[in-house]
Amino acid sequence: MLDKLINKKKVIGLKQTNRALKDNLVVSIYVARDADERIVSPLVASCRDKGIKVFYVDTMKELGNNAGIDIGSAVVALIK
Repeated sequence: MLDKLINKKKVIGLKQTNRALKDNLVVSIYVARDADERIVSPLVASCRDKGIKVFYVDTMKELGNNAGIDIGSAVVALIK
């Protein structure tokens, strides 16, 4: 599942994901389970309301690594 992140068109991070969601570009999102729930839960709710698939990854570090960055990330969105 995560192997598709490295070679796909994506945005990394909460701000960029929210911007892409507003522009109707998001296909699916990946959320780290250890991310601050107060920060990611509104985004997850918006995605579910729009019918966008939400996938969970165990840690921010794992999500960041699979997205091709050296730091952790709370959210990664695949975009059109």
